[in-house]
Amino acid sequence: MIAEDVHMIRGALVALLELEPDLDVVAEVGNGEEIVPTALEYRPDLAIIDIDLPGIDGLTAAAELRGTMPGCRILILTSLSNPGAMQRALAARVDGYLLKDAPPTELAEAVRKAMAGQRVIDPQLALTAWDSHTQPLTPREVDVLRLAADGEDVRVIAKQLHLSLGTVRNYLTTIVHKLGARNRIDAVRIARSAGII
Repeated sequence: MIAEDVHMIRGALVALLELEPDLDVVAEVGNGEEIVPTALEYRPDLAIIDIDLPGIDGLTAAAELRGTMPGCRILILTSLSNPGAMQRALAARVDGYLLKDAPPTELAEAVRKAMAGQRVIDPQLALTAWDSHTQPLTPREVDVLRLAADGEDVRVIAKQLHLSLGTVRNYLTTIVHKLGARNRIDAVRIARSAGII
């Protein structure tokens, strides 16, 4: 089963795997909410799940799938080499964690290895996680981002944390920059995927 929200990428993954004589794609979904019901209907041996899905994110869905169908192997696909997200994936007991830009042959090989009971982690992701010793955000930045993630505006954040409006705005700008995000919403998404908040 493949869970990927971008139709073109999902179609390419299906086509790629269908070229392999020993692999069949039995189901495809485009969001996180469809993963468990579809898996229960089609009973795949393995699910390939994009980390960044609409609705329920891929890591949350993977954990739910692991609890519902423990025998189904799970490979996570990501476009971000984020050590925090990889740690969340491993905590969810997935069988593999791969970058989307890996060579196509690596995906089929990862499926085979996972089906053989091996854990598959992209070497570049493993090195990034190994080298990552520090949390990118300070504890105060995490506090600010948590409140922003809860939908609080700058005034409420400033009041709750006893900061000036300008200081909160500066924190938010710094957070977006440190996480390599496009904006505050993207920073929240990245921080959640990385297990920071």
